[in-house]
Amino acid sequence: MTAFQLTEDQRAFREALRRMADEKIAPRAAAYDENEEFPWESFNACVDMELPSLAMPTGYGGAGADLVTQAVMIEEVARACASTSVTLLISKLGMLPVINFGSEELKRTYLPRIASGEIQASYCLSEPDAGSDVASMTARAVRDGEHYVLNGTKCWITNAGISDTYTVFAKTDPEASHRGISCFLVEKDWGVKISKLEHKMGLRASPTGEVVLEDVRVPVENRVGEEGRGFYIAMHTLDRSRPTIGAQAVGIAQGALDYAVSYVKRRQQFGKPIAEFQGLQFMLADMATRTEAARGLVYQACAMADAGDPDGQLAKVGAMAKCFASDVAMSVTTDAVQLLGGYGYTREFPVERYMRDAKITQIYEGTNQIQRVVIAKRILG
Repeated sequence: MTAFQLTEDQRAFREALRRMADEKIAPRAAAYDENEEFPWESFNACVDMELPSLAMPTGYGGAGADLVTQAVMIEEVARACASTSVTLLISKLGMLPVINFGSEELKRTYLPRIASGEIQASYCLSEPDAGSDVASMTARAVRDGEHYVLNGTKCWITNAGISDTYTVFAKTDPEASHRGISCFLVEKDWGVKISKLEHKMGLRASPTGEVVLEDVRVPVENRVGEEGRGFYIAMHTLDRSRPTIGAQAVGIAQGALDYAVSYVKRRQQFGKPIAEFQGLQFMLADMATRTEAARGLVYQACAMADAGDPDGQLAKVGAMAKCFASDVAMSVTTDAVQLLGGYGYTREFPVERYMRDAKITQIYEGTNQIQRVVIAKRILG
């Protein structure tokens, strides 16, 4: 049992979502992964269940669900297909700056369309030479009357080419380091170009690409928040999105664990199911324990965010949740492959996909090394 207990409604939601994911998402996951194809059927199944609306506020067509409920959603979708879960995560990430810092006009223009699944969003922070060191970005935004003119290249952008809007961070004052960064909401039809798509080890059904901005004109009203507040907006956003990356990692781990359990029960060696061998039982026990511990930490971080971070500990606990859960996902999926032996190493079985997908959770939205820096700074004061 975790320290954090779900409500009856949240448990019922989990059961309904798991049935949908098992029926409509899981059966398609391998083919989408193999073909590196965006999982449109799976995404549309999520839209039919109104999942994109969960993270959007009630006044703008959304359900206004708490972050714990959103974590349950991401966990259950990732348990079936991690790539599909990213489509829900990234649109929320792209819209969090609008939700928390955007004008009323921006909220009314974009949030209802995200909530309905009509459009999707991307988050453009990283650059070829500015990953963890955000302040070294070189993308520029120059004021020109009632517009800003944006130039620069953003890399590792999830949903590149699929998204309709791109939340772009660029420097309005190149001499001011992180205090010179501003945030803009850019529509793809304004001149956003995708220069290439990456061929990745995991999350192969979720496109990741390079976004190029060449003299893209963005109306002043599409600036999110005040000029020069972009760095704060970016960090505020990541603090509140990292726990759901932890939820994705928990879902990946749970999916691998569930398959490994079903496999060892039916696999026969030496005249009996291999589930009866104590060495394998101990592996499963450790896998289940780590997964449940990660889930508890993720839910706790989400509950802190829902409470408004009253103790100012969300940055630390959110980093812990993301870091620990993603490390657990990597170890559990690796053990799942081991439990299946040679079969686990083939694409005929899903555990190798879970292992490939797990790796990115240790890297994106801040590497686990950066998460440990955040945690250390907080505990050292």
